[in-house]
Amino acid sequence: MNLQILKSRNFQIILVLLPLWFLTYHYLQPFTDWLIESAFGLPRNKHLTEALRFFIFEAPKVMLLLALIIFVVGVIRSYFTAERTRKALEGKKTFTGNVMAAGLGIVTPFCSCSAIPLFLGFVESGIPLGVTFSFLIASPMINEVAIILLYGLFGWQTALIYVVTGLTIAIFAGWVIGKLKLEKWVEPWVYETQLGNSEMDEDRISFDIRIRMGFEAVKEIVGKVWLYVMLGIAIGAGVHGFVPENFMASLMGKSTWYSVPLSILIGIPLYSNAAGIVPIVSVLIEKGASLGTALAFMMSVIGLSLPEMVILRKVLKIPLILTFIGIVGCGIMVVGFLFNFIF
Repeated sequence: MNLQILKSRNFQIILVLLPLWFLTYHYLQPFTDWLIESAFGLPRNKHLTEALRFFIFEAPKVMLLLALIIFVVGVIRSYFTAERTRKALEGKKTFTGNVMAAGLGIVTPFCSCSAIPLFLGFVESGIPLGVTFSFLIASPMINEVAIILLYGLFGWQTALIYVVTGLTIAIFAGWVIGKLKLEKWVEPWVYETQLGNSEMDEDRISFDIRIRMGFEAVKEIVGKVWLYVMLGIAIGAGVHGFVPENFMASLMGKSTWYSVPLSILIGIPLYSNAAGIVPIVSVLIEKGASLGTALAFMMSVIGLSLPEMVILRKVLKIPLILTFIGIVGCGIMVVGFLFNFIF
């Protein structure tokens, strides 16, 4: 390893923090049990006891996972800028472009507030509309927060299922939109906008600076989502402790034919992010909701949120927005029914 990296103060901080992280994560469950049963003296298998146990264990567990993985992703993202993403997609057409755009959507940050400049940059560069939509779908839906939380709450198999299905929806929906030739439903001023290219030499950034960017990513993202995490886990704890399993099974179980479309219709107008919705989904499944229905609900909340549609209205006409919602919604519905059938 480079001697300069070893001497880096930021790298030395990592060497100290990593063992502390693993020790804390390893002893979190026994500490929670001791706190609930010995320190608080609460009786087992009571509604309030189990709700508190869920919250006290899951809150720090999720925050630990978020901090570690967001740091790693923050370092990786220092190699990916909006300009590099735009250049990587230039000249790519049809299915290949959709696959590349969806893959780039996972590792590059996207939110509603950045929809307009990204969309403008892609369209101005001649990137096909369908390829652009594959990126716009994948970025909010398949983000590191969702993957981290799914991994921590359900295991790597469910996290992998989420990534694969999210990518499939992004690729297929973008490909369909591209085939439909819907450029006429983009606001005319978008094509008239000429954007300059930023020339930033990311390759010359030192690894020490990239480590610092990882720490800054933790500070920024955790600072934005921690309240959603706490609210989501608090709601999940309440459902975990007090909501009867039979009720959730009757509403979102496999045997309920309307559970998947209903969950999508409920999810679209809701405003939340992965940090707030995944802990709730975890408890819904625990209480009897089927995996496919729960995934459909989560995908609709994250990928088809009403605030994002309002922002996109500035660059897209209503028929294109409705087409976008319809195609993605149908893709999510297929995923929900498929996984209910398989699992």
